[in-house]
Amino acid sequence: MTDFADLRALYINCTLKRSPDRSNTEGLIDVSARIMEKNGVAVSHIRAVDHDIATGVWPDMTEHGWERDEWPALQERVMAADILVLAGPIWLGDNSSVMKRVIERLYANSSVLNDSGQYAYYGRVGGALITGNEDGIKHCAMNILYSLQHIGYSIPPQADAGWIGEAGPGPSYLDPGSGGPENDFTNRNTTFMTWNLMHLARLLKSAGGFPVHGNQRSEWDAGCRFDFENPEYR
Repeated sequence: MTDFADLRALYINCTLKRSPDRSNTEGLIDVSARIMEKNGVAVSHIRAVDHDIATGVWPDMTEHGWERDEWPALQERVMAADILVLAGPIWLGDNSSVMKRVIERLYANSSVLNDSGQYAYYGRVGGALITGNEDGIKHCAMNILYSLQHIGYSIPPQADAGWIGEAGPGPSYLDPGSGGPENDFTNRNTTFMTWNLMHLARLLKSAGGFPVHGNQRSEWDAGCRFDFENPEYR
């Protein structure tokens, strides 16, 4: 059995409900988190709406006119995690406003470099969990996973899962009789996603991160071109 005991995972719940209100998204998060915990992964959770996260695309928005911004402290927890799972509900067929804000603030730190001169999110893996009672799981997951890979996260196969009830108003994931927690399709996909996140994180951490060559911003800025040739000058 692979040893995952040195891995750390962070789930950011982008529900619109403040604690202690029940979050259906949290119910699905718990399915995935329990698998990780059973395998020794240190798991932590953030419910983003409980925090004063300023709007913007700078690392610390108090430097840009905001009186309060808790994101810099949350960003430290992001950087301490090998695995990041963004989870949230579907509203009007799209990700929640809270999810959009979290992705914007992750993007704000995407220009930071690690010790190897790569973008700082390199060597970490990302996934997505979606809940709702209307269509849109794939659309929401596509946006999340594209955003994560764009800023440097590695995305394993089957890196998303979700649950929706019947189209239109109806029970949410944790509501009695919804069928959500018993749904085999959702449980299978959530389990596969969780294991694939752990496997890829294990591979990357054992390798010392994402391979270094051809992707170092610091070297590109210093003039190295990694075999690039401008066809205009051939």
